[in-house]
Amino acid sequence: MSDFESVVARVADRVTPDAAERERLRAAVDDLTARVRDAVADLPVDADVVQVGSTARGTWLADDRDIDLFVRFPADLARADLERHGLAVGRAALPDGHEEYAEHPYVTGEIRGFDVDLVPCYDVADAAAIQSAVDRTPFHDAYLQERLDDALARDVRLFKAFLTGIGAYGSDLRTRGFSGYLSELLVLEYGGFEPLLRAAADWHPPVRLDPEDHGTATFDDPLVVVDPTDPERNVAAVCSAENVARLQHYARELLDTPREDLFVPSDPAPLDAAAVRAHLDRRGSTPVAVVFEAPDLVDDQLYPQLRKSLHGVADELDRRGFAPLRSATFAADRAVLLVELAVGELASVERHAGPPVHVREHATGFADAYADRDVYGPFLDGDRYVVERDREFTTPAELLRSDALFDVALGAHVETALDDGYDLLIGDEIATLADDFGVPLARYFEPTP
Repeated sequence: MSDFESVVARVADRVTPDAAERERLRAAVDDLTARVRDAVADLPVDADVVQVGSTARGTWLADDRDIDLFVRFPADLARADLERHGLAVGRAALPDGHEEYAEHPYVTGEIRGFDVDLVPCYDVADAAAIQSAVDRTPFHDAYLQERLDDALARDVRLFKAFLTGIGAYGSDLRTRGFSGYLSELLVLEYGGFEPLLRAAADWHPPVRLDPEDHGTATFDDPLVVVDPTDPERNVAAVCSAENVARLQHYARELLDTPREDLFVPSDPAPLDAAAVRAHLDRRGSTPVAVVFEAPDLVDDQLYPQLRKSLHGVADELDRRGFAPLRSATFAADRAVLLVELAVGELASVERHAGPPVHVREHATGFADAYADRDVYGPFLDGDRYVVERDREFTTPAELLRSDALFDVALGAHVETALDDGYDLLIGDEIATLADDFGVPLARYFEPTP
């Protein structure tokens, strides 16, 4: 047995649910299904119940105890009635549960130690006829159940554990990684965990896979996996280029130097304030951090807004000449937009070049516009008119403390939070963030793939 096979065998043994856990799951599903059917029987409409997801397909990881039960309602039922009946069933089956909201509300709770999502959906003819995003999930489940055998299910668990270990598992908009469904399709497409790793190690994005050879749409994504149940959907649409590259990097590493720690997630040791200051002394850069009360949003709503806002701030700092090196955003009770700058202070004047003199109309207009203004010039530099004018902001602090901050592209809720007030940290002041954000700062200052 090779080193790779030995590592994989040990990991497979660790992440595979044992017989006792499988029996506990079966009993929990039977109990929950009976409760749901009793609740459905009291409704004025017909509905059926189907278990979906990794626990339905036998591809869940040991101790990752999620049960997904879908209640399918007639396709001609009004959306308001679907939501009302779905919540009624959820509350009856999970009386201690609570409501969550995706495209429409559903009930989540716990039964016999397993986390449960009880989701209403429409019973449509095929995935092309969906009325809500969750309607396609039963089709995903049926497709995979027909094709995954025990060996492939084992390899799916290995791939999920590997993605978890390298920090690339999860299709939430904070992670932007590989979903469970995508993971299973990739293992199925390549015929196992090792063949998938070897293929991924040599990918040249954009990569396009079409298991049913029926794709009808084009996608501008680094990884495209056409949904076998919907030719117009990319299952990998949420997966970031960084996470595709992360899979490639660690696939090569695992194949070259097999080891079990690549299957185990770990956070770096948090940095304290002194360590942050030491990094800043070494780097000689000028970090700026806009710190504000985090909007009360779920991560899937919050992080896209934070990234949009960070991009807007960094772009404006770049446009103004402060040369961003890198940026990051993170949140807990407070949210942080961190941009590290190569330039901390600029000259009081900036150069502004006009058109070539021979472009008469535009050149004359430029020269006339600046003729009576308090600027240096216009003068000639080569064949162009040039002026040197007062710079509006000579430091990033001046810019970020001004109303110009609100002229950049900000997420709507982030803009509201900033309008309520924010702190601006410059240089060594960002070391004060270490108490709350020691781990994200460690990821920033001690980066790994």
